[in-house]
Amino acid sequence: MASFSIPLTGLNANQTELNTIANNISNLGTAGFKAQHTSFEDLFYQQAGSSGSGDPVLAGQGVQVAANATDFTSGSIDATAGSPSDVALKGNGFFVVNNGGTQEYTRAGNFQTDQNGNLTTTDGLQVMGYPAANGVVNTNAPISALRIPVGQTEQANPTTQFSLGANLDASAAVGTTVPAQVTVYDSLGQSHIANVNFTKTAANQWGYNISLPAADYTGASANTTGTLTFNSNGQLTLPAANVVGISFAGLADGASNLNFSWDLYDANGNSTVTQAASTSTVASTTQNGYSSGTYQGFSVGSDGTISVQFSNNQTQAVGQLAIAMVNNQQGLARVGGDNFSATLASGLATVGVAGAGGRGTIEGGALELSNVNISNEFSNLIVAQSAYEANAKSVTTFDTVTQATINMVPQA
Repeated sequence: MASFSIPLTGLNANQTELNTIANNISNLGTAGFKAQHTSFEDLFYQQAGSSGSGDPVLAGQGVQVAANATDFTSGSIDATAGSPSDVALKGNGFFVVNNGGTQEYTRAGNFQTDQNGNLTTTDGLQVMGYPAANGVVNTNAPISALRIPVGQTEQANPTTQFSLGANLDASAAVGTTVPAQVTVYDSLGQSHIANVNFTKTAANQWGYNISLPAADYTGASANTTGTLTFNSNGQLTLPAANVVGISFAGLADGASNLNFSWDLYDANGNSTVTQAASTSTVASTTQNGYSSGTYQGFSVGSDGTISVQFSNNQTQAVGQLAIAMVNNQQGLARVGGDNFSATLASGLATVGVAGAGGRGTIEGGALELSNVNISNEFSNLIVAQSAYEANAKSVTTFDTVTQATINMVPQA
């Protein structure tokens, strides 16, 4: 009977809405959770007759759930100091995780590292991204599981070039010496103090000598002396290029020969050593070598690049988080564990990096919280409860009416 079937459809639909609201409220504290909202539509109609004017008289058959849509608006961002593996995605997109060979997508960035340094979700799924080699991320490579080199030691890097910013006093007397020092590293990571001494030999002309302490090497040295010539404006004219082939052989610690160049010019072709009638100064020194270092920690940049810090003050990129987007977010299927999977309705996911192609940016050491609005959920709960009770009341009313009708039948 329609009198019973119609309110039963209401009970079923309202029960679905109550379940949805309960699920939203229970996930109020779930990182990256996206709330759902139930919408309804009426069922088909039957023609019960027609009016005197010939208009059809239609009777509805109840209600059904039209959709359980997901609200993909961003949740608030909560800083989680001391948790570098926590990352929040601000804007469009999803993190990519690997579930047994199948790609899934999540907004929950409460990642962690396992005993092997693999970056995983709280359920142990691998977090995917672009690999890096020698500190350079290759975004053209297929995405793969990301790994943090926990406990790894970074090998020493010998100095191959140095530079110093200096001014030599044009008014200084011939024979004046200006000292400078640069710390350089050999192939074993041992540091050495390279002394660079400038001696004025004539107007607009200075000789230079580069040396290491005598105890640091036993072999020969090469290309460690020369002359710097300046024009009347105090600009370096000779050498016209960087000094190459500086070498010290037979290092006392057994390292390879120390070979490096002296960059007298910057990337724009400006000389780093000048001559002006002011006090001689050495403002800065730079070089590209460093000693070995042990793993200290890691951080995630706004573009998703994972950078590892070592005890030798060096930082190296070890990967970059992959960010996926789909054409129709509502077409994604929820698979539990804060994860979604692509369907025919959503379309295939396109994977790229944060901050590109409409994808959001990443904040390291933070989490996107649930976007559940507790006030709205309680309001919806009251409405859904009232609707459920009204449908239940309809069932009991029709039952009473039916029983009264039955009782009207004379008993034999």
